[in-house]
Amino acid sequence: MRNFDAIVLGAGAAGLMCALRAGQRGRRVLVLDHARQAGSKILISGGGRCNFTNTGTVPGRFFSNNPHFAKSALSRYTPAEFLALVEKHRIAWHEKTLGQLFCDGSARQIVDMLLAECMAGGAEIRTGHRITDVSRADGFRVSSDHGEFSAPALVLATGGLSIPKMGATGLSLDLARRFGLPLTETRPALVPLTFSGEMLELMRPLSGVSLPAVARLGKQAFPEAVLFTHRGLSGPAILQISSAWTEGVPLRLDLLPDRDAGMELLAAKRARPRAEPRTALAELLPQRLAQSLAASFLPDRILAEQTDKDLRRLGAMLRDWNLTPSGTEGYAKAEVMLGGIDTTALSSQSMAARTVPGLHVIGEAVDVTGWLGGYNFQWAWASGWAAGGSV
Repeated sequence: MRNFDAIVLGAGAAGLMCALRAGQRGRRVLVLDHARQAGSKILISGGGRCNFTNTGTVPGRFFSNNPHFAKSALSRYTPAEFLALVEKHRIAWHEKTLGQLFCDGSARQIVDMLLAECMAGGAEIRTGHRITDVSRADGFRVSSDHGEFSAPALVLATGGLSIPKMGATGLSLDLARRFGLPLTETRPALVPLTFSGEMLELMRPLSGVSLPAVARLGKQAFPEAVLFTHRGLSGPAILQISSAWTEGVPLRLDLLPDRDAGMELLAAKRARPRAEPRTALAELLPQRLAQSLAASFLPDRILAEQTDKDLRRLGAMLRDWNLTPSGTEGYAKAEVMLGGIDTTALSSQSMAARTVPGLHVIGEAVDVTGWLGGYNFQWAWASGWAAGGSV
């Protein structure tokens, strides 16, 4: 059995960041992962270009039962610091909308950068190692199908339940339970929403139609694209609002932000009374959507024969369409897991478990979930950095 100062379970974003910092502090670090290569989810992120951080990162753009928990780690390792690391490795990057930073080339560059930094610190990374048991006595003992390892510090960085086809497991959650750490409710987040019944019948023929809109739920509002699918709704605005959505709760869509749809329909009635409603709507919305909404919500008559009340009602609906999803596409299509290991059990400074000396939890397994657009990577870097400075 080989001994280390710290064992990190998971060679993803958070685990590699933790390992590189701990290694560069002089710690003997071992990283174990059951996948065949490190950074599997990094490689597929951002369409293969890795949306590695967001310049707008603030604690208020994360979901958690304790909205203050993420403040410490996020303030001590910022997007600017990760960007400096990217530039140190001469990785070309660009900013898309809303502060999202991507590689110009491949996400492989980010993984290679992290591995190079781990190597510089002497961290040992072993992939293709399936964990068979973890126990704790004086320290931690990790058994795998390739042997046993021990260390006084153990870092859980295996992620959450999202994207199981990439090898996601509940290992960190299972181990947290074994060591007595509380968990909050977990569910898919940043995930398409599904519908049923009449609403699905309306949406299914619109599959592929996309438009700028605002998705709202309570105090949350996301002005981005909405995409109709054969099972419901997707697109950035819907993925964002899905993190706030719970079963049975309606959400609201504004399909014409900053426009008075009712007044425009009334103006069209005066200007072209013989026109069909779908023709007037097609000047405001994508054609297929205009045809569907006109057929669903207005009598089959020309504009001159529509009442002003009906046109105003449709205009109001376009600005505030109340929809109740039947569910989500689940972890298979979710970008992240919402919830996880309860932050009350962890130190916000070090990510260490308060009741289990030497145990740390970082990344997606913690009850901290970011918005779409690089926020979850920044949480991985920040929480990994915090733990790497502690083990």
